Amino acid sequence: MAKMTLEDLRKLRDEKRLELNRRKVDEKAVEVIVAMGTSGIAAGAKATLQAFIDVLNEEGIENAVIRQAGSLGLDHAEPTVEVRMMGMPDTIYGQVTPEVVREIVDSHIKHRQLVDKHVYDRPAPDMIKE
Repeated sequence: MAKMTLEDLRKLRDEKRLELNRRKVDEKAVEVIVAMGTSGIAAGAKATLQAFIDVLNEEGIENAVIRQAGSLGLDHAEPTVEVRMMGMPDTIYGQVTPEVVREIVDSHIKHRQLVDKHVYDRPAPDMIKE
């Protein structure tokens, strides 16, 4: 491994600091939850997670937190992602490839419009019997 310069170390520190900041929930307007159960990982969830990190960084969106969870219960639609934003319904997207990530960030997160062809619904809370 080549020696790192002081500038290389500073750049690495800043990149890692940004990655850690992506995982802090407090005061974030957008929460992206990537399902990382075994079926999700087998379907490509690791690439989906990395794509969200990359695209949010490229777009300079700092008010979003990225988290990992187990299965969201939609194994047939893996990789799955839940997006939570104030003023928008909690939305579960299925078959989220790295290409779809860009659509979700552009349409849902930036312009507050759902990406209809990838939305998978949950039952509405008033429909669930306790």
